[in-house]
Amino acid sequence: MISEAEPRTHSTPDAAVRPEKTSEFVRGSPLVYLLSIYPAVSHTFFLNEVLELRKLGFIIEVASINQPDRPRSMMPTAEVEETDRTFYVKSLGSTQAAWIAAKTILLRPHIFFRGLVAALRLGRWDLIATLYALLYFAEGLILGDWMRLRGHRHLHVHFCGPVATVGMLASITWGFPYSLTVHGPDEFYNVDNFYLQQKVERAKFIVCISDFARSQLMRVACAEHWNKMHVVRLGVDPQVFFSTQRERDAERPQEILCVGRLVASKGQLILLQACERLLLEGHSLQVRLVGAGPDREHLEAFAKQKGIPAIFEGAKTHDETQQILEEADVFVLASFAEGVPVALMEAMAMEIPCVSTYVAGIPELIRDGLDGLLVPASSVDALATALKRLQEDPLLRRGLGISGCKRVLEFYNLPRNVSTLARVFIEHLPETI
Repeated sequence: MISEAEPRTHSTPDAAVRPEKTSEFVRGSPLVYLLSIYPAVSHTFFLNEVLELRKLGFIIEVASINQPDRPRSMMPTAEVEETDRTFYVKSLGSTQAAWIAAKTILLRPHIFFRGLVAALRLGRWDLIATLYALLYFAEGLILGDWMRLRGHRHLHVHFCGPVATVGMLASITWGFPYSLTVHGPDEFYNVDNFYLQQKVERAKFIVCISDFARSQLMRVACAEHWNKMHVVRLGVDPQVFFSTQRERDAERPQEILCVGRLVASKGQLILLQACERLLLEGHSLQVRLVGAGPDREHLEAFAKQKGIPAIFEGAKTHDETQQILEEADVFVLASFAEGVPVALMEAMAMEIPCVSTYVAGIPELIRDGLDGLLVPASSVDALATALKRLQEDPLLRRGLGISGCKRVLEFYNLPRNVSTLARVFIEHLPETI
């Protein structure tokens, strides 16, 4: 079982070298990635992982259930190129979908009815659940037919929600194996409705982005399946995210940055409430929130009512977000529920001191007081105290920034971790060598 141990020593930036492409990683048979939305502005780590695997010699083809979340004119070149080569399941019209179902019934009835029975079993005699399961089966039928026509033999699915239900039903229907990368946290809270146990037990192998994620799968799956779970952490490219070490103007307000969807689980309201306390105590600050979501109107109203200097940037591209990061003094993610946020890794790689919460896999990324500060989720008092400490102690800010960067270089280094992922694929898919 591949995992990562705690470091004995920290690496330096010189150690963050991208692995060279070697014959060890060259694959002859394509591996299909199934994603819910690709490319997606908030999930650039999908794109980065695919591109890194290709650099190592793997042949990766991508299928996406949904179209990209923004028009081509708003995408960087790499994402436009990926859009052109991605198969979009829902892009097929109803006529084509009906034709695939009809020809499968006529030519491969055992395949069609095997999948249909599996979908009906997922419904558990609940009308709404059955209707959704049948929709997922229809998408799985389309996906499997595309894979069959292209000669693809293995499916790898990121996330364990509805997209993995499609992947599992496609696997059952067409008889090819599938694997998972599990992030959490939603599927950990609603095990039955996400069919988590079935997905885990049917998967050929599973990649977990944290020890916490693996523990949650162990909680629901029989012990005989534990040995197919591997911890392979996400990461950032140290050649893209690094400290600019610019001079800070001590007179200007402290710039507090939060990057994430504007939803309750990200804790932006807790951040604004903590900032309100600091302002009442006479501290000078400005909050910048990057992201879109249903809570924006409420958050803007709260900030205006309380006189909090807050800038709502809306959704930004990855490059635009990186530029905003360069101006930040402190990065805050006050989440109630998370996997392991890549946004935190990016800020840490740029030596920005970070404050987050004791939630899920975040303590694996940030060791409190060493690589950043952690506070209990939902605690306005604790978050305000942490922000006050950072504002009043420049040496603490600098020390946490340097240590956080080293932590990312050691454990959340994208090229290095994708090499670990490559070895997992090789271990479980020897037929593709």
